[in-house]
This record gives sequence, C-alpha cells and structure tokens, in this order.
Amino acid sequence: MNGNESSLPHTDRDQPSGSPQGGHDGFLVSLGVAVEPELAALALTHRSWAYEHGGAAHNERLEFLGDSILGQAVTVKLYRDYPELSEGDLAKRRAALVSTTALAEVARELGIGEVLRLGKGEELTGGREKDSLLADAVEAIIGAVYLSSGPAEAERFVLSLVDRLLVDPTRLTDELDPKTTLQQMAAKLGLPHPPYETEGKGPDHDRRYLARVSLDGVTGRGQGTSKKSAELAAARAAVERIRARKR
Repeated sequence: MNGNESSLPHTDRDQPSGSPQGGHDGFLVSLGVAVEPELAALALTHRSWAYEHGGAAHNERLEFLGDSILGQAVTVKLYRDYPELSEGDLAKRRAALVSTTALAEVARELGIGEVLRLGKGEELTGGREKDSLLADAVEAIIGAVYLSSGPAEAERFVLSLVDRLLVDPTRLTDELDPKTTLQQMAAKLGLPHPPYETEGKGPDHDRRYLARVSLDGVTGRGQGTSKKSAELAAARAAVERIRARKR
C-alpha cells in the first residue's frame, strides 16, 4: 500500500475541481471537526490521484485507522443504548451502521464526493458517486480527526454520523433486512413477493453468486460468496432504487 505520509499532498492547486474554497481543512471544519491541513488533504485524496502525481500519499492508511475507530465507537454505543439486544442482534446492527452503503449515504449528504481528489480516469468513470470511494473517504476522515484532535473528538464525530442514520429508522431497517423491506413494498403495491434469480459462477473453492430481483419496473442486482448474501445485496439495491425514485 502506497501511503507514505512524508509525501503528503501539500496543496490543492493540482485539482481545482476537487478542492473546496478554503481548502480541505476548511471543508472539514464545516462538518464540525478540526483537522490539520495536510491530514485533511490526505484524507480526501484517492490513490488514483496519487498515482497520477508521482506516487504521492493517499488516504488508504487513514482509512485503515478510521475503520478501526468507527467499529469500536459504534460497538460501544450499541452496547450502551440497546441492553435488551443479544450479541447476534448487536452484531447485525453494527454491520448495518458501518456498511459501505450506509457510509456512502452519509458521505453524499455531507458533500464529500464533491471534494475528493481523484485521478482523471476515476473521475471519468463516476468515481465521485461510487459507494466504495465515498465510504473509504468517511473512514479516512475519521482517522484524520483521531490523529489531529484525539480519540474523544474522533468518537464524537463518529457518533454524529451514526445519528444521521438513526434519525430515519427506515435506513437501518433497509440495511438490516432489505428482503423484508422489499416484500413490504410489494405488498403495498398489491404485488406478490418478488422472485430472485440467482446464478453461481467460478470453481467450488472460489464460488461467486449473482442475484437479480425486480419490483414494479425496478431491478436490483447483487453479488456475494453465497446465495443469501447475493440476494440480500440485490434486494438492498432494489430498495435503494425504489426509494430514490420516490424522492
């Protein structure tokens, strides 16, 4: 992984489209956190930009740090706030809250995609809207907050993100059990439960499954290492598209 902080991206001049007025640190201040300017720029620098600029540092190391902090903060919150839940139910809620889909949704609300530093190729392929890039950037920002302001401030920032997800119960429900959500949508439309088409590919030791489900003209596709995970991903994609159509 190429993440040597000694070659931090020092300025925003090389990619104006990814540099907010006031700098990346100014953008993060608008989110309610104070981060050192160089760490702020690093957190919002994708490896595609770094590779096009002489192998400069990118945000993957910060993402690694932020992922750990995110998981711990969410775990503690759930343990304290839901004493009635079993370990299994707590694990499901944590997985939903720290999922790529959930983090990407929060990133879009905050406008993070608009200020990412991306390489030209990634820009052309819609990188600013990719769930994986957005979620990674959120985790990198958490890591930058931790290094700049300490664990307490990083935890506060994480909890502010979690609160955005919890304020609308449907978000968590969609992530926890998208197949049930899709069935409920079908029932409201007077339609039967939508059937899933699932196909396995690859050798037995490296099997991948592709799933497809349609409801009311909207199709969701997903993949996973099991039929169940592929169908869940397909249902989640369909639910997201249906909700987006209603906005």
